[in-house]
Amino acid sequence: MRQVVLDTETTGLDPSQGHRVIEIGCVEIDNRKLTGRHYHCYLNPGREIDAAAIEVHGLTSQFLRDKPRFHQIEEEFLAFIDGSELVIHNAPFDIGFLDHELRATKTDATAISNICGVLDSLLLAREKHPGQRNSLDALCKRYGVDNTQRQLHGALLDAEILADVYLVMTSGQSSLLLSEDESEGSNRRRRNKKHNVQREKIAVIKAGDDELAAHEQRLQDLAESSDEGCLWLQLEAEAQSH
Repeated sequence: MRQVVLDTETTGLDPSQGHRVIEIGCVEIDNRKLTGRHYHCYLNPGREIDAAAIEVHGLTSQFLRDKPRFHQIEEEFLAFIDGSELVIHNAPFDIGFLDHELRATKTDATAISNICGVLDSLLLAREKHPGQRNSLDALCKRYGVDNTQRQLHGALLDAEILADVYLVMTSGQSSLLLSEDESEGSNRRRRNKKHNVQREKIAVIKAGDDELAAHEQRLQDLAESSDEGCLWLQLEAEAQSH
């Protein structure tokens, strides 16, 4: 099953008041595995951005001035999400904005829900954790997902974080632990790490007769100078008696 985790940033809260999408971030999941494919773009909204929105995502009109308009990226964006199930935290907000953008370019534009399934991860979290905070940050803390880079909201970063949260939230795990596939991959890598069996042979040099005699004399000297004798000679004598 192909899923696309999606997030947007906007100029404000209500598209009916003329607010627009200014960033789209998407992360692909295929059969519950992150594929590494993503879609990301910034958009020029052609209008001012609410100060409250800038405090959330940090995107300014000056930064977005040379970015494309939505109609310029519409085709590639729809191609990326086509036929997938979208995973969105508080889906009505993002879907409402995207549908508004589509209608702004085509009067007969189809709704996002007509080309994709939509799964609202906020509703899913509320079902699993009724009466608790279920914001993305709260879920990261609950499931042990690292969100330390999330100083400001960003569509692609938030989509990546939500993908991690969604996968662990729907896996039955209580925290983001190493998955079975990842664990098997690590084991496989360890198995594939071969030792060098063509190392040079270590030379074994045997003691000569003179060296053996000198060694024996040294042991005898130790035995005579010690009240307890020489342990090595004692062990050697015990071994010979058995």
